[in-house]
This record gives sequence, structure tokens and C-alpha cells, in this order.
Amino acid sequence: MKKLFEGIYSDSKSIYTKNLNKGKKVYGEKIINKNNEEYREWNPYRSKYCAGIKNGLKKNIFFEGCTALYLGSAEGTTVSHISDIVEKNGAIFCVDLSEIAMHKLTKLAEERENIYPILSDAQRIENYKEFLEEKVDALFQDISQRNQAEIFCKNAAFLKKGSYGCLSLKTKSISQSKTKQDILIEEKKILEKEFMIEQILSIEPYEKEHYLILVKKK
Repeated sequence: MKKLFEGIYSDSKSIYTKNLNKGKKVYGEKIINKNNEEYREWNPYRSKYCAGIKNGLKKNIFFEGCTALYLGSAEGTTVSHISDIVEKNGAIFCVDLSEIAMHKLTKLAEERENIYPILSDAQRIENYKEFLEEKVDALFQDISQRNQAEIFCKNAAFLKKGSYGCLSLKTKSISQSKTKQDILIEEKKILEKEFMIEQILSIEPYEKEHYLILVKKK
């Protein structure tokens, strides 16, 4: 098992994280055992961040002990793997609008104590400001609203200066008529007000019309 980044591994075909909750699956993923360690396979077709790793993401924004803010956490597929990476002394504050998704995420949080579900719109940062007593080490966003870069920049208020974030940019959610390249240029200009752009990746074939943008807070 080759170590790609802190907490992320590969057997040359698939991506894995060490299972924080041994013996338990989250979404039907494959579990393998190597050298007395249990690893959960990370599906790039179900995780934009994993798709980015498969396509050459140059830096992992998460690490052991990391405090992360995750916008658009859904039912917790990607969150569960981040939970593995940050381990028991880390924390993931998960914001999502969907009550159905939040119900499932809350059940996951009962099994994984480093996950903190927050039912809120990511545009209304005042709704969850009280949960974030200190600034976070990492910011990740995977939402479908039209003003994705604007929301990401608004939440940059919670990110430590010099720390990293990743935006999963869904171009078709922003405009059906513009090309994905034109949308990327427009969103990039917004991001550059708060961030230095470190890397831009297409995450096809795992997700069409999507980019993963790695940034560092100015």
C-alpha cells in the first residue's frame, strides 16, 4: 500500500483511507486488510475530492488533527473519508441545507465523533458562526448554487490565513448557456479576491462539467 498523502493510500488502482471505525462501512465501500490495518476504498465517482486525487491533485488539504469546514456535506460519503484522515483529534463541521441528508449525516456522526453536522444554508454564515470558535485549517465546498465562488469566499472568513481550501465547481449549476471554460474564468476572478489559485483540475471522467480548484488563503 503506497502512501499518496497523509492519511491517503493507493494500491496502484484504487484510493483508500484507514478506517477510523473498524469493521464498519459507510456507503457499501470495499474494506481490505493490509499489515494489520483496515482500509476503506474511496470511490472517485462518488467523491469530487477523491476524483481530484485520481486526476493529480498536488496537495491534500486535510491532515491528522485538522479542523475543517465542509460546505455541502450531503449524506457524508466524502466526509467519512475525511473523518478517517483527520482522526479522533480532528473535527469536521459539516454544513448542508437538506434535512434528509442531515438526518443520515447525524447518524454517521453518532458513530464518528469528529463529525459535527450543521443544518444551514452556506450563504448564511451567521447561522453557524457560533459553532466555529476558532478559525479552521481547511475549507471544502461542494454545492450546486449559482454563486459558488461567492459563497466560498464568504466562508473564507473562517479559514486561517495561509491555509488551504478546495472548491468543487459545478459549472452547469451556474449557467446552462455559457461554456465551462468561460464560467471557470469568471469564478476564478471572484476567488482571486480572497485566495491564491494553486491548481485547477478537470475531474472528468468521474464528473462532467466539474473542476476542482485548490486555493491558499491570502
